[in-house]
Amino acid sequence: MDFIQPAANDYVTHYSDATPAYLRPMYEQTMLTHPHAHLQSNWNQGGFLSFFSKLLTPQSILEIGTFSGFSTLCLAEGLNHTGTIDTIELRLEDANAARTHFVTSPKGQQIISHIGDAKVIIPTLTKQWDLVFIDADKTSYIDYVNLVLPMLSDKGVIIADNVLFHGQVFEENITGKNALAIHAFNEFILQHKGIEKIMLTVRDGLTLIRKK
Repeated sequence: MDFIQPAANDYVTHYSDATPAYLRPMYEQTMLTHPHAHLQSNWNQGGFLSFFSKLLTPQSILEIGTFSGFSTLCLAEGLNHTGTIDTIELRLEDANAARTHFVTSPKGQQIISHIGDAKVIIPTLTKQWDLVFIDADKTSYIDYVNLVLPMLSDKGVIIADNVLFHGQVFEENITGKNALAIHAFNEFILQHKGIEKIMLTVRDGLTLIRKK
């Protein structure tokens, strides 16, 4: 969900072109037909994920929260030719829909789709992650970081989405469950001495994290 001024979103999208153009039909289809379309990364955020992944040229990417598969395919743009992206989705229907997009995509053979609880699945994946994108249930963000941080490579970066949570974290008295969870996550990241972090006002807020 975008809470940044719509004119600003439109402006930066107009002056950006990093989002893979072939994803436009699936992106628009999700926005028009999915009852929870606001959960999809917006077009320009997808471009950021693609651009950043290309800078890292990761061997192993982990995505927690597949949803439509749009962000998965954006992240996959930067994979080296032998690299893989493991993406985890709790909801069977969304995971299966995303898989239909993966099989027809240029990087489809490099995508490994998992269905189930990420907190159960992640410990079974014995990889070093060069890039991790967290965009799932907000109440588990701290758990996810604690799980993946020991598995992060020396160059690895974690990107956490929705860290501004529609502006609700700015409220003097935060009441929503998810907003409270995100605020607690932001405080946890701020106080963590073993990491370097930067928060960006991209869409609903992104925090980039790496080990010191």
